[in-house]
Amino acid sequence: MLRVYHLLFGAILLVLMPLGVKFVLPYFSTTRVEKPNPVTTATPSISPQTTPSITPNQVEENIWKKILGEIATPNGWQVAPCPGNAPLLCVSSKGEILGTVEIGVYPVKNNPDFQKNLTVAGISLSSKVDYQSPKYQTQVSQALRDWVADLYATLAKDRQTSYGNKIVFSAYPPQQSSVGKLQGISYGFIGLKQEGGVQEQHIGHVAFDGTKLYVINTAFDPGSVTGKFEKLENLAIFQPYLSAIAANLKLPI
Repeated sequence: MLRVYHLLFGAILLVLMPLGVKFVLPYFSTTRVEKPNPVTTATPSISPQTTPSITPNQVEENIWKKILGEIATPNGWQVAPCPGNAPLLCVSSKGEILGTVEIGVYPVKNNPDFQKNLTVAGISLSSKVDYQSPKYQTQVSQALRDWVADLYATLAKDRQTSYGNKIVFSAYPPQQSSVGKLQGISYGFIGLKQEGGVQEQHIGHVAFDGTKLYVINTAFDPGSVTGKFEKLENLAIFQPYLSAIAANLKLPI
């Protein structure tokens, strides 16, 4: 029943998106950066197009192999860590890659911007992690929301410079989400063509475990290299399943 419901949801969303998205997503933000031509391989290098300028951990193997938990998929689809060491999750059907989901793991000690978000929220790097404390959870949530706000501001400037008034950008209001046992925030944005249709759509989750920031994202975006779906309708179908996958991750490690 879950699969049928979300397939119907995805189809309805696709039909309504060109007409109704301006009403559903009223918060405008983000702009466009020049990116390489898209490729179909599942394991290119990490692309930081939807994260601030921070350096991820060096990855020795595909981290999805370690953290992927119980998964649910649309009928006939498969989800598994992509071959190779790149931190990509492959979504496929009948042997064809439909899209990939990317995860970045960023040590907070190397990220002064998020350190500022934590400080403003009342958390120091030496603070003891207390996942059961309502106060700590509230502070983490505030720091993550501030991180998303900074991201939106950066992207808004990019898109305005690159596209001007040709594309209308709208940021999704951040929402509380679960990333494994960690409290997270879901976020995203969409770019709408003035003549109708979607230029790009990005969705993601971000969480903090006390020392590292986990950033999970995927998109429909012809300009992206990794962490993308080739077809908008497939992203719409997969979106609710991504939330379920994030909630079942084996995090913290």
